[in-house]
Amino acid sequence: MSLPTVSIVQSHHNTAALPPQPCPDSIKAVLPPDRCAVAQEMISNWEGYQSTPLLNLQGLANAVGIQSIFYKDESDRFGLRSFKALGGAYAVQQVLQQVLSQQPSSGSVSLTDINDGKFPNEVKNITVVTATDGNHGRSVAWGAERFGCECMIYMHANVSQARQEAVEAFGATVIRVDGNYDDSVRQADLDAKENGWHIVSDTSYPGYMEVPRDVMAGYTLMTTEAMDQLPESVIPSHVFIQGGCGGLAGAVCADLWFRYGKDMPHIVVVEPVPAACLYESAKAGEERIVNITEESLMAGLSCGEVSAIGWEILHAGARHFTTISDAPIGPLMQLLAKGVESDEPVVSGESAIAGIAGLIGAVNDDQLAREMNLDHQSRILIFGTEGATDPELYEALVGVPAEAVLS
Repeated sequence: MSLPTVSIVQSHHNTAALPPQPCPDSIKAVLPPDRCAVAQEMISNWEGYQSTPLLNLQGLANAVGIQSIFYKDESDRFGLRSFKALGGAYAVQQVLQQVLSQQPSSGSVSLTDINDGKFPNEVKNITVVTATDGNHGRSVAWGAERFGCECMIYMHANVSQARQEAVEAFGATVIRVDGNYDDSVRQADLDAKENGWHIVSDTSYPGYMEVPRDVMAGYTLMTTEAMDQLPESVIPSHVFIQGGCGGLAGAVCADLWFRYGKDMPHIVVVEPVPAACLYESAKAGEERIVNITEESLMAGLSCGEVSAIGWEILHAGARHFTTISDAPIGPLMQLLAKGVESDEPVVSGESAIAGIAGLIGAVNDDQLAREMNLDHQSRILIFGTEGATDPELYEALVGVPAEAVLS
């Protein structure tokens, strides 16, 4: 069958990436494996936890001309329809534990105590706050409701009403901010300092590293599940991973490095053209800020400032940084919704499709495919990070509601 036309708009081969080797101590210091193990244990003990499926999209792989595509389907994680459930909510749990541990009246407080609701009166007087394009805020709001604290969510002007309502459904208060995502991050930070609120951001920056580290540690549960679900003896040759601020991509890169060492897959970062802060940083060899003047359809990836922690990992571990336009996103979402050959239909959101778009675009470019060592023997791991997180937009792009795809 014919695939939608996809082109890589920009590509940078990261010559600063370290040669194949066991995960260096410098990376383990950025995102410690034992910290990830604690996050994985805690989240797996939450009520309602279950692994999300790893789909073998052999029909799509045949159409692309490679050996296999394994797709980690996060479209129903904890009912939030996004992998973000693993990061923001877990960071809320960590923040509450740390705040209460500093209060003499609380005594010794553990993460399990927070999960079990042992300090309801103290917790309800704590407020967490974050800025979001939708999914991270939904996770923080869900975590706040789960653990019993107050929550303020900052959204920029272009975030849809549906995403606002999804956050408000968990009892959070939404504050709208003029400008883009990065403007909402700055306003949330200012208001948090003025009101004594606790920021739960997935973007790290100087002076704010520990909470984003917990967010990323939570994300590694998804990666670890995927590696455990792969067929025995199968190690992916490539991972095409969404960019955004770099928190997700950095967590995925680190966790793969922990497991596979010198055999870790070839990491390719994929970003929308208007928000290519990681691509620009890789090209410059240091962090760069992108002024977003046009919002991408891939709303969850519309970040102009890199996460310092994510960047530190990706600068050492990612082989290529690429950008794509919005044009193929809707057609590829439709393709997955129909299923290729014998593949089961998949509900893939706008940001979730970026990895597949990047893969097809790279395969279509003979020179780039050779540079990435992409061929008929390639085994690709994709993280389908969200489902229909904006149901109206999903139906507009695919032509049918998500429920019709699943039925």
